[in-house]
Amino acid sequence: MTFWTGTVDRISPEAPVPVVNVQHVEERAGGAGNVAANIASLGAGSQLLSFVGDDDAGRRVNSILETAGVDRHLHIDPKSRTTEKLRIVSRNQQLLRADFEDRPDSGLLARSVTDFKELLGSADVVVISDYGKGGLANVVDMIGAAKERGVPVVVDPKGGDFTRYWGATMVTPNRQEFESITGVPVNTPQFAQAAGELVESAGLEGLLVTLGADGMMLFLASGDVIKQEAQAREVYDVSGAGDTVVAVIAVAIGLKLTWTLCLELATRGASAVVGRFGTSVVSLSDLKTDEVDRI
Repeated sequence: MTFWTGTVDRISPEAPVPVVNVQHVEERAGGAGNVAANIASLGAGSQLLSFVGDDDAGRRVNSILETAGVDRHLHIDPKSRTTEKLRIVSRNQQLLRADFEDRPDSGLLARSVTDFKELLGSADVVVISDYGKGGLANVVDMIGAAKERGVPVVVDPKGGDFTRYWGATMVTPNRQEFESITGVPVNTPQFAQAAGELVESAGLEGLLVTLGADGMMLFLASGDVIKQEAQAREVYDVSGAGDTVVAVIAVAIGLKLTWTLCLELATRGASAVVGRFGTSVVSLSDLKTDEVDRI
């Protein structure tokens, strides 16, 4: 992700659009790379399996992830390009976003599954970040392989078919994603029933619905429901908050913490990153509690 930040003090004479005097350029890992960077920032081992193009953007993201302490397994697709998201910002306000992306080669997709199965041998938890860009065409096989080895799987979902994630430990839709797939608003009495039915139909152990300022709710296959209130905080930028949630949840599951503590820590992490600009990563100090000190 690239951020061009500057000031606006005039309108273009060529069209009714602001002219941004760019004064600062910053690049960060986005998408699954941001999840991996968050995990590494928490002191856990982090291995990223993904796709990049044979281009300068791919080399830059590899360097960013190396600096973040992420062990990279990047398939280079010479026929595709590395996904880039450019944001132009002035006075903390995003003025424009431009995306550059392509879909990975089918042959690389098949090879990535082989690599995934090999990497499972050293994994305590798997995070699958689905952005609907074509890189998870074989997600059913991947989750099945993890389940066979007893490795928990946390999924940040995309799309309207959660049965693709059958057998996952936890799937983490946000409010809009949940309402889109179930047709049930979260502020109605039918919310809990719809969530429970989704857990059952998709064969999940748990469904964590993130609700922004309203916190989050975890619906377990056992029928238990755990609600976590949000922490009051001035919101600076919501970019990457969902990535932080799945990263913290994954690390907490790896440590075999209780579900209640998992949610509390995820809320602390999300609250911290929305108070900072861009796809900021969470740190252990952001999660500081008496319970964490004892871990």
